[in-house]
Amino acid sequence: MKSNTLALALATLLAAGAAVQADAAAPARAASAAIVEAVQMPAWVERNGENIPLAPGMALRDSDHVRTGEHSRLLLRMPEGSAVKLGENAGLALDSLRMQRGRFAGAMRVVFGAFRFTTDLLAKAGGVRRELDISVATVTIGVRGTDIWGKSTRERDIVCLIEGRIQVQRGADAEFVMDQPLSYYVAPRRAPAMPVAPVPMAQFREWAAETEIEPGRGAARRGGRWKVVLATVDTQEDALRVYDTLRDAGYAADIDPQKVGEKSIYHIRLSHLPSRAEAQALADSIRGSMGIAEPRVSR
Repeated sequence: MKSNTLALALATLLAAGAAVQADAAAPARAASAAIVEAVQMPAWVERNGENIPLAPGMALRDSDHVRTGEHSRLLLRMPEGSAVKLGENAGLALDSLRMQRGRFAGAMRVVFGAFRFTTDLLAKAGGVRRELDISVATVTIGVRGTDIWGKSTRERDIVCLIEGRIQVQRGADAEFVMDQPLSYYVAPRRAPAMPVAPVPMAQFREWAAETEIEPGRGAARRGGRWKVVLATVDTQEDALRVYDTLRDAGYAADIDPQKVGEKSIYHIRLSHLPSRAEAQALADSIRGSMGIAEPRVSR
């Protein structure tokens, strides 16, 4: 019975892995609240009481909560083409995001950490109206097509307008408009909010770097074809043990079974790396942790 249960579990895991890979190759579906474009692991989505590691191509849904771990970054693609970036140790809740008749509307809640909402040239030229409310803990931002950065910490909430125009409101305070590029607003936890002021360029660059995928840190991306083989084992039990350890830690591992003569072996892998260099960086970062001794790069 145990053997049958393990076989069924393994088949289920393999099917799930294949589905994620298919998602990665397919265009974003309109029904999705967002698509994972790139992830610098570890990162998870909390859904129906479960923590599921994020992988490129994964479709996110309304009411999903995504979070990143230490040294992590996350890039999400919204249905109309805009992007949401999260820095390390950040959390974001999605609520009622929808595309309807040329209008992208809904709400996102930054629970903690740094984020950036941005639209590229194609998204700006697409003629889509945006009616988003983004809350950064105590501060709510009305977004109608813009580029903003924000962060929530224990001490304060920060909103930085990079370009565009936003409506900002802190709690019961009066709503006001920010429309000056590279201006910022700070709301301390236990003090009145500070006046909007220009952000020094050095400070802006430091903030912006907190939400950017870092080159050379092993980030996985949609369309990436390189892999890191973390372990090769002889039994389903060992394969599932390694698989569970990695996924609990926020790494979207999959299992690749192979036949060698009459013998079955199981490769536990991380996929979607965009280059050999990024795959090697990821392998080096994992070596010696989570029971992984000698990860190797493959294609």
